Parts: sequence; structure tokens; C-alpha cells
Amino acid sequence: MPEGEPSAAGRRARRPGRGVLTVSVGDERGRPIAMKGLAVWLARIAPRRARGMVSIALVSDRRARVLNRKYRRRDYATDVLSFPASAGGASPDVLAGERFLGDIVIARGVAARQGRAAGHSERTELRILALHGLLHLLGYDHERDNGTMRRVEQRLRRRGGLRDGLIERTRR
Repeated sequence: MPEGEPSAAGRRARRPGRGVLTVSVGDERGRPIAMKGLAVWLARIAPRRARGMVSIALVSDRRARVLNRKYRRRDYATDVLSFPASAGGASPDVLAGERFLGDIVIARGVAARQGRAAGHSERTELRILALHGLLHLLGYDHERDNGTMRRVEQRLRRRGGLRDGLIERTRR
């Protein structure tokens, strides 16, 4: 997350083999949240080049709105925000011996409402949003890449057992 913003310290999960992705989950104050399933799932299905540390902060809609207004100049609570540690999507910064990729911020209320509207659980929606956020941390940009991020997200969703994705949903 941007300088001065709390990073999610929370629960951690590592992907075995293929390089290591460490995922931590916490709240907007950086306190751990018992969401190990989300961290383990994301580490397991992440692209091979996702090596290092990622934090996920599950925040209130109010907090997401403040961040969205501050960093994107859009005054509403968005579902997911990604804050890469560097412009290239990978940081040379090392924390605990690992490269820090960045922070993913998810608005819990928005996620719950979107999940209900899509006909699936909040858990499923959190996975969809976490994957989408991770791909942005890795430098993908669905608004400018002629479908590359959509194709990668689709492949990884299938690997992770998800039917729907954020990009397809917003294109309807």
C-alpha cells in the first residue's frame, strides 16, 4: 500500500515449489484475519512469475472509498485496489528475505454485495478480487493490454475452480 498506509500483516501462506509466493491477510489496521484459505488459494493458483510477498487488506467500504478518492480520484467504494511496490509490478525491496510485490485492498461490503448479485459466496468473490488484484501487481492492465490480462485471469480462475471473473462481469 502507498507510503503511510498500513499493510496487511495477517495470515501467511506459501506456495510450495515453483518459487515462493507469500500471501498475508489482514484488516485495514494490519491486524491478522483468519482467512488462511484465501492466502493458500491465491498462492497455489498464482502465475509462476509471482514470487515474493503480497499483502491483502480486507477493509471497510468507507476505507476503500477514501483510498479510491485519494489515489484514483474516484469518489466511491471500489471493490479492489492494487498498490504495486514499484511501477514495474515487482520491487527490488526485500522484506524478510523476499521481494515485496505490493498490497491488494478489498472492500468487504462491496465484495459481499457483488457475491450475492453474482449468485456466489463472499468467499468466492474474495478469491475473484484477490486474483484480479494480484495480476495488477504483476503489471497486467486489462484497460490497455488487448485482452492479455483477461486471458491470464481466465486460465488461473479455471485452475482455481472459479467460474466467473471480474473482467468478464464488468464487460457485460
